Amino acid sequence: MIVRIMGEGQVKLADGHFAELNALDDDLLTEIEGGDEEGFRRTLGALLDAVRRLGEPLPDDALEPSELILPAADASLDEVRSMLSDDGLIPG
Repeated sequence: MIVRIMGEGQVKLADGHFAELNALDDDLLTEIEGGDEEGFRRTLGALLDAVRRLGEPLPDDALEPSELILPAADASLDEVRSMLSDDGLIPG
């Protein structure tokens, strides 16, 4: 799956990594719903770090369609809230 982190670029992630990412996404959703700004910051950072660590960066000139778009690390709680689906940021 191709994942874009807004403002950074794209990475290719194997489907086997989505259990770890979904756990972080579930935590993020709970923190957003509870208005926990500190927890939100920590978990968003951990989610983006995991994507960077587990994914293979695509070249800057690659124009692959992104199947998943994640917010930038400095996105506000309200900005991320507007990006959420019923499943959070990551489907499944």
